[in-house]
Amino acid sequence: MNHNLNIASIRNDFPILNEVVNGKQLVYFDNAATTQKPRLVLDALSGYYEHYNANIHRGIHHLAEKATSAFEQSRKRLQAFLNAAHPEEIIFTYGTTDGINLVASAYGRKFLKEGDEVIISTMEHHSNIVPWQMLCEEKGCILKVIPINDQGELLMDEYEKLLTEKTKFVSVVHVSNALGTINPIKEIIAKAHAVGAKVLIDGAQASSHIEIDVQDLDCDFYSLSLHKIYGPTGMGILYGKRDLLNAMPPYRGGGEMIKEVTFAKTTYNELPYKFEAGTPNIADVVAAKFALDYVDALGKPNIAAYENELLAYATEAVKEIEGLRIIGQAKEKVSVLSFVIDGIHHQDIGVLLDQQGIAVRTGHHCTQPLMNRFGITGTSRASFAVYNTTEEIDKLIQGLHKVKRMLG
Repeated sequence: MNHNLNIASIRNDFPILNEVVNGKQLVYFDNAATTQKPRLVLDALSGYYEHYNANIHRGIHHLAEKATSAFEQSRKRLQAFLNAAHPEEIIFTYGTTDGINLVASAYGRKFLKEGDEVIISTMEHHSNIVPWQMLCEEKGCILKVIPINDQGELLMDEYEKLLTEKTKFVSVVHVSNALGTINPIKEIIAKAHAVGAKVLIDGAQASSHIEIDVQDLDCDFYSLSLHKIYGPTGMGILYGKRDLLNAMPPYRGGGEMIKEVTFAKTTYNELPYKFEAGTPNIADVVAAKFALDYVDALGKPNIAAYENELLAYATEAVKEIEGLRIIGQAKEKVSVLSFVIDGIHHQDIGVLLDQQGIAVRTGHHCTQPLMNRFGITGTSRASFAVYNTTEEIDKLIQGLHKVKRMLG
């Protein structure tokens, strides 16, 4: 074992793991969709509402000052988590999707013009496809797509061929939610910068598995969601280089993002508030800091080592299921196991596993173009987190044997 974790103790930190589903103790293998929350995150949420619920930045009373302080502490915590150079480079959003839309709208509308080219990849989540399609349609830009091989890895030679002086923006996923593939984003970023293009990285899946250093990567933008890192839903962050964020117009209008408003003219607030219109998701931002503290206390390298052990165990174990084929076998991947079973629909697999208390995700995982690439409509996906165990994987294997007996 390459980790220093007490898994039994970790499991005690997550109350939901005691839930009973269809008479069985819950086995939760849908972590790529959202991770469960440890007790200290739940306590932070209720603690805010019970003790210092107030709107931030504008009040001078005690509760408002306490809430504002906690809110801005989370910003500094996220700055450290990504190793951003400045706290104002951390913009609070409603999640990864919101961050990508912010960049496509605010940066894309101002700086992209007809004939410019935008590059994404075959394995993108719909959240990193549709905003760019909308922008390209509006501006007359051309969308190009990096192909992949049968293992689910980007074809970097083909990526290089797509890059020209017309390439103005590259937006790719750090880790595939459907395959688990870890992409060579540092190389992708460097090659894009060599032709003068800016780069956004979709970090939704990477954030709980991989150490992220935005200064080392030299990405222009990095978007992630906290609910994938044991934190609350409905909040995320967009990291952006300060000079780029300063050059971009606001994404939404309203309170907080202004300096002065008259009916003749409005002047906008400085970073990061320029992009944070309206009352934010205060409680969830406050609780996000505790999720990151929890991850750091365990140590990301320990988490990654343990999750890799689970993935290796599960990858070997499913080989005994006749007719099962793993979709996505990249050399570099995180703890995501996507598979199909000959003659059995992925939805039926999910329903029958649920009857046994096992939660997996089925469908196209918001990656329909990727499913088309593999000639399938969808997969069953088991994704593992730090609180999962090999005993739970054994239950999954037993469950799949039962599915085979009933439907195979």
